[in-house]
Amino acid sequence: MRVTQGMLSNNMLHNLSNSYSKMGTIMDQLNTGKKINRPSDDPVIAMKGMNYRSQVTEIEQFKRNTNEVHNWMDNSDAALDKATQAMQRLRELAVKASNGTNDTEELASIKEEVTQLKEHLKDIAGTEVNGKYIFNGTNTDVPPEVDLIEGTFEGESPDVKIEVSDGTKLTANVSGEEVFGDLFGTINDLESALEGDGDIAANIKSIDDDINGIINARADLGARMNRLELIENRLDEQEVIATSMMSKNEDVDYSKAITELITQESLHRAALSAGSRIIQPSLMDFLR
Repeated sequence: MRVTQGMLSNNMLHNLSNSYSKMGTIMDQLNTGKKINRPSDDPVIAMKGMNYRSQVTEIEQFKRNTNEVHNWMDNSDAALDKATQAMQRLRELAVKASNGTNDTEELASIKEEVTQLKEHLKDIAGTEVNGKYIFNGTNTDVPPEVDLIEGTFEGESPDVKIEVSDGTKLTANVSGEEVFGDLFGTINDLESALEGDGDIAANIKSIDDDINGIINARADLGARMNRLELIENRLDEQEVIATSMMSKNEDVDYSKAITELITQESLHRAALSAGSRIIQPSLMDFLR
């Protein structure tokens, strides 16, 4: 096949165009810090990048969920702590009133404090955090029903479960029924006994049972908080690994890219120099 001057020129221009394209690709990598700037640059890297990015996004969402669970648990624990203190004070008052040395005025004063503690416990049972009533199960829009006259507590029982890891859901709330179910009835019995209608000493056992119920609820909550901490640690590790893999897949190696750019520039200059020598001779040059 006869090679003409036009073929040499076209081939040289084609090769120079490819050389410019390669330098442009490397410059884009250096400017953006990414190996590819569009999926067509490398579909494999693009597909892996989508998978890694989805994994990181999922982990970030789980971490937001763990923060929500922390909010529930921390506020529940604080409320149960206050409830425990109130019940312990009620027990102290019951013990004081049961010794038989109190006159009518002293019993009336004790009863008044008991009534105030009952009101305080009602407020605790209706604890609201960020617009959610934490002791009313999944029905967080309305407070649980507490009837101080009847001494009853009525709340929703379904647990609030939040997904904190793939396939793992933690119960974020404490059942109000377990903690406050019989508590207000016990206090009403104590008030009646302070008025002379009942045995004050007999109510101490019921108060102890209610206190143990709160302590058991806090122990269960503490176990779940410990598990949540373990899950958070695992999520942190998974986020580091996924982010590292995503970086290795997408981020450019600057030292390698700069070396490739310098090499490509040298090749480009050599091609320009050689091309200028090949194209320069013409028929007029030989006729001179």
